[in-house]
Amino acid sequence: MSRWEPRTIIEPFRIHSVEPLRITTEQQRAAAIRAAGYNLFNLRAEDVLIDLLTDSGTGAMSRDQWAAIQRGDESYAGSPSWFIFRDAVQELFPYKHVIPTHQGRAAERILFEVLGGPGKVVPNNTHFDTTRANVEASGATPVDLLVAEGTDPGSRHPFKGNMDLVALEALLAERAADVPVVMMTITNNSGGGQPVSLANLLAVREICDRYEVPLFLDACRFAENAWFIREREAGMGDRDVRDIVREIAGVADGMTMSAKKDPMGNIGGWLAMDDDELAEKCRNLLILTEGFPTYGGLAGRDLEALAQGLAEVIDHDYLRYRISSTAYLGEALDRAGIPVVMPIGGHAVYLDARALLRHVDPMSYPGQSLAVALYEIGGVRGCEIGTVMFGVQPDGSEQPAAMDLVRLAIPRRTYTQSHIDYVIEVCEEVARRAPDLPGYRIVEQPRMLRHFTASFEPLVA
Repeated sequence: MSRWEPRTIIEPFRIHSVEPLRITTEQQRAAAIRAAGYNLFNLRAEDVLIDLLTDSGTGAMSRDQWAAIQRGDESYAGSPSWFIFRDAVQELFPYKHVIPTHQGRAAERILFEVLGGPGKVVPNNTHFDTTRANVEASGATPVDLLVAEGTDPGSRHPFKGNMDLVALEALLAERAADVPVVMMTITNNSGGGQPVSLANLLAVREICDRYEVPLFLDACRFAENAWFIREREAGMGDRDVRDIVREIAGVADGMTMSAKKDPMGNIGGWLAMDDDELAEKCRNLLILTEGFPTYGGLAGRDLEALAQGLAEVIDHDYLRYRISSTAYLGEALDRAGIPVVMPIGGHAVYLDARALLRHVDPMSYPGQSLAVALYEIGGVRGCEIGTVMFGVQPDGSEQPAAMDLVRLAIPRRTYTQSHIDYVIEVCEEVARRAPDLPGYRIVEQPRMLRHFTASFEPLVA
């Protein structure tokens, strides 16, 4: 008898508790976004129906994670919760030194305060917003070296997050003495949640070794990247995700982590490495600004929840559901003729605002226009990943980003298929109204990371 394979990928969990959603009208939402200066970050969460602003810290924790929270020990130094957390990290990322932080950007700040500085250059496949800001805050220059396919939204290349090896070789041949570390972001958030292949990581490692430059991972979506390697890279289909993760870790000299992503936490992060001298410098900064090295700004209960989350995120049934449910949204939008970054990434679907709103000049922020419309029309909060976020250059000038996208980041284990079906309907209605959507201008902005707090207003034709 042939084996039956169901067409439906079901959630590998049951819902244990629920929280209410507030249904609002389009008129109410128009008033709310106007009061927020047309910045999605400034909205009150209760005014949002489906919140896809970020997958960072917004997921639902499991029954076993909540049980772990009850076991948390809040001793200032040497808590049992610290050792449980450290062992869980080293099970997947066997680095000698694990330095906990309250979230990923704290790990980035510490690392680049030690390694960065004026005249330094930090290459990456693509820096995300806080990584770029922390590099620049140190006085160093971030450089993105993404493969060409990564900036083509329609390309179906399976590993569009890969580093451009020729460009990395050229940079190191010219300026290796100025490069304190090479970073690799997995998956590549700025470029559509696209994965990096194991072969590309190994090739980057070989180049780094020849020029004696350390390699670090921005590894916050490591499990999703490992699943894509298993599904898309030749010879990987029978491997366990745990083993792929450990091989990825073994390629690098260290890592930063936002544990609010794949480790399933609502807060937390860490910095890990093998270098004793670097670790000592980082721990000294940790004590200055974050906390003692066995808690690093986190409560013991948070450390235990993260340890449990690391065990859950590498489960194959979970990852199959996670990647398939994201693809469900993206493929539906693609079938509807709505331009999205292809192939669909792991944690989010990225709408191509520049393609959908061709009448809006990139310097009038089509991504912001599309994001505002998604909220006004349907109460869906997304995030602009484009010229607002990345248009400002180190010298203070502004130019269009490589792409103008709107990220619909799906929180882990939070929304059901009917929620996603509603998002599809909202996107279809927004696409129908696209020719009438206005551009925007910035009314007020901070010097760095302007997308978080800037105020906007629509341009009047």
